[in-house]
Amino acid sequence: MTLTREERQQFLAEPHIAALAVETGDEGRAPLTVPVWYQYTPGRDVWIMTGLGSRKERLIARAGRFSLLVDRVEPSVRYVSVEGPVVSAAPATRQQLVEITARYLPARKVAYYVEFAEKELGEQVVIHMRPQRWNSAELGPI
Repeated sequence: MTLTREERQQFLAEPHIAALAVETGDEGRAPLTVPVWYQYTPGRDVWIMTGLGSRKERLIARAGRFSLLVDRVEPSVRYVSVEGPVVSAAPATRQQLVEITARYLPARKVAYYVEFAEKELGEQVVIHMRPQRWNSAELGPI
């Protein structure tokens, strides 16, 4: 059964790990598909953070769009897929790093991870995507 607009937005707003897919443009190769943390507030753009100059960032810049898929298997099988154009890309701020880290890690680990990311991951960029096409389903309990 397809989810309502409110159900799919609420589900996407939950802190799932997403599978990001972006076209590589390379004949004979499938799209790049990688797990990512993301941030979403219902009715707004989705954003991700990635390394400046990384393969993912370069492919997204070239394609101008990407898709995310989030799913779960308990207490029921449910998924939401969203695809759309990139509407902005800008250097990541420390505040955004803290925000996305706090979404996924326990509070006691946020400062440690932020410190690690700032020292070891290099310059980051935040990429905003405007959800344009949605696919979703609730398949019921297993």
